[in-house]
Amino acid sequence: MDVEVKVIEGGVRKYQNKSLVQKLRNQYFKLKVSGNPQNLFVEKSVQFLRHPKNIHLSDNIIIKEGAKLCPTNSDSVIKIGENTTIGYYSMLFSSFRIEIGADCMISPFAYLVDANHGIIKDKLINQQKLEAKPIRIHDDVWVGTGVKILAGAEIGRGAVISANAVVSGEIPENAIVVGNPGRVMSYRTEK
Repeated sequence: MDVEVKVIEGGVRKYQNKSLVQKLRNQYFKLKVSGNPQNLFVEKSVQFLRHPKNIHLSDNIIIKEGAKLCPTNSDSVIKIGENTTIGYYSMLFSSFRIEIGADCMISPFAYLVDANHGIIKDKLINQQKLEAKPIRIHDDVWVGTGVKILAGAEIGRGAVISANAVVSGEIPENAIVVGNPGRVMSYRTEK
């Protein structure tokens, strides 16, 4: 069976809203974070929660509608590299450190969380300490829709994490990852 394929140039950056309201929203969020990101584009209903000054944004970042970025304590950090897009309704919750490299695409409904609650039997879950491990996503990574990236994950440069995969360990460069738990299915090729 032949499937018709259409290649579309430009993508999300080509069709950004350039209204006055959008420009004011971009300026408002630029003032909330650390540094001085140029060409920051933040859509409606985005929230920078708890400690927004611990969010470090590089230039040319797009954060789509409904995304939430939350450094949960005064020492936690979220750092995003240049030319990266955070998709619709994605959530980044950092108790320690989440780093996303340059030129990455985080698809809609991705969930990144760098901590887990303790699970000792004779103590209430909500009274147990968190164990946090950093998440690191290297440059040129594509995180598919609905992906969960958990504490301690390190995703190598050029990797592709397929829709709904769950990643908690180390992913090699250019790997294509599927499933729960995430496992390497293949690698990106020249063609």
